Amino acid sequence: MTGEDEHGRRGRRGGRRPGVLKVVGLTVAGGLALAAAGVGWAYWQLNRNIESVDIDSALGDDRPARVALAPSPSASTLVSEVPSGALNILVLGSDSRSGERNAELGGGDSGGARSDTAMIVHLDEGRTGATVVSIPRDTLVTRPSCPRKSGGSTAVRYGAMFNSAYEVGGPVCAVKTVESMTNIRMDHYIEVDFAGFADLVDALGGVTVTTDTAITDEDSRLELAAGEHHLDGTQALAFARTRHGVGDGSDLGRIKLQHQLVKALLDQVGSTDLLTSPTRLYDVARTLTKSLTTDTDLDSLTELAGLAQSLKDLSSSEVTTLTMPVVQAPSNPNRVVANEPEASDLWESLR
Repeated sequence: MTGEDEHGRRGRRGGRRPGVLKVVGLTVAGGLALAAAGVGWAYWQLNRNIESVDIDSALGDDRPARVALAPSPSASTLVSEVPSGALNILVLGSDSRSGERNAELGGGDSGGARSDTAMIVHLDEGRTGATVVSIPRDTLVTRPSCPRKSGGSTAVRYGAMFNSAYEVGGPVCAVKTVESMTNIRMDHYIEVDFAGFADLVDALGGVTVTTDTAITDEDSRLELAAGEHHLDGTQALAFARTRHGVGDGSDLGRIKLQHQLVKALLDQVGSTDLLTSPTRLYDVARTLTKSLTTDTDLDSLTELAGLAQSLKDLSSSEVTTLTMPVVQAPSNPNRVVANEPEASDLWESLR
């Protein structure tokens, strides 16, 4: 099935859960290697899997200024020109639970997808390091007016939950809301869903995490004793979704687990030599590309490969994970608001 859904996305799938950019790097570079070796059908299939949304056209010029970027590789040179300028990428996962596979992984009904997880990934100039900033989904924000695919715009909403932006306007509104609250241009957008994230972890051979305390969460279906665990895809997804089994049960505890998982995935990718097994490499690349929705500037293997090459030497020790500074909302103890001026200072450091 082709065409665009109600949020302006090309293709058939619903929401996405964030992956790790280095996974993208290794696998799409491998996909290009397969194509260069003469397996043209592999390149065509992987390229065809990627879905995209044209955020630039939808939002127009009413956005923060774009930082001048280094040139992207051309189709003829593939990855010979590696971009190295600073980038800000919105990595989003949604709680869209439509579809049998997503339902099996803990989803509910298919009505009203929201952004379950949102991270701003800032890549330093020269790709010497990265900063991952999570935005709690329960943060109250001013949600700006967003264009509707069917025409017209949504109304400005004050004191809206951050994750409602995706629900009312999909990726376009999620990007506009993040740009409005940070005054940072999102150079790219990447999204992965429940099933795609779980399948990717399985394709990589699982991921190892260590927990200081036991975790039991009926909602995410996760039970772990304290200690080291090698998680399969379903368990890793539950780990990323757990909130009631850690800390005070708030979204802030879940974010800490997600940050741990991001670094663990980076370590797993670094220890997995996919290039020695073309069959496994293709399986990982196929799983990844079937799970991705990107902006239209990243919707091909060639474009992703430029990002890939620039991240190939990035290790977990060079990635800083943070949560947007927040305090309890005066109007609702179950919600948070930006803690100023600390939040503004953080955004300024990423521009």
